[in-house]
Amino acid sequence: MTAMTKKHVPLPLVGMNEGKVLAGPETIHVDVTNSCNTNCITCWDHSPLLTLGRKSEWKRRRIDAAALEELLADACSLGGLRAVILSGMGEPFTHPDIYRMIEVVKRRGLHLTIITNLVAADAERVLELGVDQLLIGVHGATQGAYEAFHPSFRNGEWDRLLAMLARFREAGRRFKHVQVVCEVNADELVDMVRFASRYDAFALNFKLASLRGGTEAARITDAQRARLVRELVPEARRVAEAHEVTTNLDVFAAQLEAGGEATAPIDEVGCFIGYTYARVLVDGTVLYCCNTEVVVGNLAAARFAELWDGARWNELRARMRRGEYFPSCAQCGKINENVKLRKRFAKAYGEERARAVTGGRS
Repeated sequence: MTAMTKKHVPLPLVGMNEGKVLAGPETIHVDVTNSCNTNCITCWDHSPLLTLGRKSEWKRRRIDAAALEELLADACSLGGLRAVILSGMGEPFTHPDIYRMIEVVKRRGLHLTIITNLVAADAERVLELGVDQLLIGVHGATQGAYEAFHPSFRNGEWDRLLAMLARFREAGRRFKHVQVVCEVNADELVDMVRFASRYDAFALNFKLASLRGGTEAARITDAQRARLVRELVPEARRVAEAHEVTTNLDVFAAQLEAGGEATAPIDEVGCFIGYTYARVLVDGTVLYCCNTEVVVGNLAAARFAELWDGARWNELRARMRRGEYFPSCAQCGKINENVKLRKRFAKAYGEERARAVTGGRS
């Protein structure tokens, strides 16, 4: 043990060190709807580039507020739950009961984050209900790039987005901007930092697009990758420092260096997420992480609390501790969180121990 004393180490990290579950997840990520109001070109579910699209029946699926309340009650019984993320394979603000769901979460005193493109949201209700954080998918710094990324948005959505960002700035509410980087917007990287500064974003998260199923057509070109590494990322760092914008450019740079279709150096970082996080899809499928290929079980067959410390979840935790990652882990959607968790773990237990609990890699 290093700088932290044992009593100050969060239970999930103690569990990671000891290889056993000592508390429930800190964060539960709940998909509330598969329906979406747009068709981002990098999306695995709604992109017009997909070779095989989702069926209409799938897109109509959603949960109700009572199901959310039941899930949270069960998860809270484990102890340790602090935060909820509401999102979907679609846009959560298209759900007719989204504001009731916000109330369900906030009544429990939990920190609430909503992942959204914001266009369908009511900014005044978001402010009124005390949503703690929004991860606002912008995906461009100009209207041209924004509409290229969202081909269905051609009816004033850009102006509506800007108006709501201005309203949040006026209200003193600082939310996060998310910029998924692909071929149509990569050249705007530096302007994305300026955009975040203009609207007083709490932070700016860059993510190299994870692509499959036909969306590979949106991948950055080799020339763009080289320019990002050589010119745009260093300039974005300078602009971010000058404008005091918090970014994850270090993580984004590592994504660029991963090469090919990989977007996450998971072998170097390790996976800690199985002790702190869970995701539940609209059909009750419970995921180990955000990867839809790593399934733990389904709420139709078992309660969340039973699954959390059950055989399947513990098998997956043990596998990650050995560094035996799935091929899809090379596109880890939780790379930011894993980087943060590794730093927290290494601060508590040292870098040598961090290597030991992630398969011995550095």
